[in-house]
Amino acid sequence: MTVLIALMLERLLGDPPDRWHPVAWFGRWAAWCEGLGYADARVNGVACWLLALMPPLALVSGASVLLGWPFDALALWLCIGWKSLFTHVRAVLDAPDAVRARQAVSRIVSRDTAAMTREDARRAALESLAENASDAVAAPLFWFVLLGAPGAAAYRMTNTLDAMWGYRNARYRRFGWWAARVDDAANWLPARLTAWLMLRMGAGAPWREVRRQAETHASPNAGWLEAALAHAACVKLGGPVMREGVLEVRPFYGSEDARKADRAAAGDALALARRTLMVAAALAVGASLAG
Repeated sequence: MTVLIALMLERLLGDPPDRWHPVAWFGRWAAWCEGLGYADARVNGVACWLLALMPPLALVSGASVLLGWPFDALALWLCIGWKSLFTHVRAVLDAPDAVRARQAVSRIVSRDTAAMTREDARRAALESLAENASDAVAAPLFWFVLLGAPGAAAYRMTNTLDAMWGYRNARYRRFGWWAARVDDAANWLPARLTAWLMLRMGAGAPWREVRRQAETHASPNAGWLEAALAHAACVKLGGPVMREGVLEVRPFYGSEDARKADRAAAGDALALARRTLMVAAALAVGASLAG
């Protein structure tokens, strides 16, 4: 019942404020580790990654053994970002004009938003929804079912370090290399399982077509989720992106008859992602009870 209790807490309470959230505490700890050991070298990135992750993981592992399932339920709850994900995406879709849509989407994507149209903002929000359906919900559940609270915590910390250091810019190209690679590995299977569920929940598409489109994405995992949501909800995602003043040319994802990301299509995609995660949650509850 640990997974079910964690999901109920997430549904009722969502994320606690940053000052009380262990993930925010971990982010500040990781920033201190970076300040202590940063250098433009892969070995420094690996060392800082280990320094940032190992002490908190030891604390979680020890607390899980000593305190049992109540601690595990709290830990899993704090590793999931279901409610906040849908709140942020919904804010973009419900924005009354392009200005407020850009303001809302700037909170959830790292790309440039100043010149976005409302459709651009919706498309960016749906791409974030697709990726974070796995990153913020399905993957923590997956690792909890496999390895308990330490597994979910290790995944959340790995994902946080990638979000902080896993950039391909001048500062982090070498230092963040390890953080990015470990996150890619941790998300490899959860991303593909989530993409498969999306296709089952929606219009469906040949797996080979989703794979073909996914392989054009810079990320080894995000492309699967974006392409799967595009096909499952019959909505056009992807396309060129402006990032730090540089235009990244990307293909569009979805079928030839995919709809533009208007309000109706975006709402359908949001509903499909919700159904996908409800099934993923049910599977996680069932697996935990069976175990």
